[in-house]
Amino acid sequence: MYMDAVVIAGIATVLLMVGFFVGVGIFVMKDQKEHGHQGRKEDKHGQKPI
Repeated sequence: MYMDAVVIAGIATVLLMVGFFVGVGIFVMKDQKEHGHQGRKEDKHGQKPI
């Protein structure tokens, strides 16, 4: 495969996008673990209403 500057820039762009979305996903998972129980209304049996 011919490695032109455009090909290298395209591969770098894709890798940066994948890294960004993985970082956002990790942030959301960590934040949900810390703040996941807040803001939920539960009924008397300890379950969320349907």
